[in-house]
Amino acid sequence: MQKKIKVALLDMYNGKANQGMRCIHDIVGRFEKELSLDVFDVRQKHELPDVREYSLFISSGGPGNPLEGDGIWEVKFGKLLDDIYSWNQTHHKKKYMLFICHSFQMAVKHFGLAEVNKRKSTSFGVLTVHKTEQGMNDPLLEGLDNPYWAIDSRDYQVVQPHLKRFKEMGAEIISLEKIRNHVEYERAIMAIRFSPELVGTQFHPEADPVGFLSHLKKHEVRDEIIALKGKTRYLLMLEHVVEEHTIYKTNETLIPNFLRRSIKKIREQQEILV
Repeated sequence: MQKKIKVALLDMYNGKANQGMRCIHDIVGRFEKELSLDVFDVRQKHELPDVREYSLFISSGGPGNPLEGDGIWEVKFGKLLDDIYSWNQTHHKKKYMLFICHSFQMAVKHFGLAEVNKRKSTSFGVLTVHKTEQGMNDPLLEGLDNPYWAIDSRDYQVVQPHLKRFKEMGAEIISLEKIRNHVEYERAIMAIRFSPELVGTQFHPEADPVGFLSHLKKHEVRDEIIALKGKTRYLLMLEHVVEEHTIYKTNETLIPNFLRRSIKKIREQQEILV
């Protein structure tokens, strides 16, 4: 029987109980015969995994400003990214990593791929995300429509890509925000392939419709959305959440794509190097 592949889940939620971590646990749990999971409390306890001990890394979303830290955890996080990236340049057995939302913004800033700045207003709810030409063939997005649906929750955004740096790293933009003809703002970058092994999304691919629907129906959340977007938009949001081709499809597709492909590559590398 093959040994399970070790996964390091980086909890970036600042010690707060949340749906995101529950959803990630649920998705990884679908691969329990292949994977074993350890959780690291990055921001509260300054816990980071040893790169040598893990083959797979998932870094969660989280609250707050992605450009700030406490002077300790974000430095350690940056070193981890450098260690993983450097490892993959010099070793045959690769390390695979997925960045979600807050972690995605931090990774973009760390690698110098684009600007990360505060939005004019919070983006929250169910929205469509568009594949780029490169994204049409990216394995992370295989099986998803174009556009596909996602849960968005952010006060910050990734914009103004540094194309020279993209070329240096061999990175690619694989998804963009929807076209908004009625406003002058630049379309935000919603997903990046940093390298063959490292990839990230601005949105929350782990979100499940049942959990998010429950969240939307909380009185304080409902009132806040109606005040921000209006009652019609709120009711449309509720409809979109429960449709099979929207959030359910993204939950069932994107992170499982990442895990299946990573598992396959890791197993192939293990066999070659035995």
